[in-house]
Amino acid sequence: MQTATISELKKELAKLDPSRLTALCLRLAKYKKDNKELLTYLLFEAENEAAYANSVKSEIDEQMKGVKTHSVYLAKKGLRKILRLLDKRIRYSGNKETEAELRIYFCRKIKMANIPVRRSRVLTNLYDGQVKKIRAAISKLHEDLQYDYGVELEGVIYHHSQKEG
Repeated sequence: MQTATISELKKELAKLDPSRLTALCLRLAKYKKDNKELLTYLLFEAENEAAYANSVKSEIDEQMKGVKTHSVYLAKKGLRKILRLLDKRIRYSGNKETEAELRIYFCRKIKMANIPVRRSRVLTNLYDGQVKKIRAAISKLHEDLQYDYGVELEGVIYHHSQKEG
């Protein structure tokens, strides 16, 4: 089966009546959990981005409680699991401001948990990768927001290097 392009799909969807479109959306939602989660975001949470970001932060808080900080290996596994969740939630939103806010929050939570990031190359790369993604997201924001999030990011980086460097 040849997969249609987004443009072709858009043209075909535009031709459908609302009941048929609803049926297709529901079928997609039943097919895969990610589709159902995205549809939930689009229908119920997209209108209030701040509340969505807060709910994701709560999820991060819950997941961080389960991260084992006494072992670098277990900490790495726990952080990667949280990061998969975070990346998925950020992808649903597509909002660069939300992305910057959530990634900064994640980095702050790592530090608050006293995870020895600099003792493991994998954890260092994971953390530094988040910093790069934060910078990329910030660069696409309005000037005023760039400054505000830049200050927050520098605070996270400075605190991090002071604590372990």
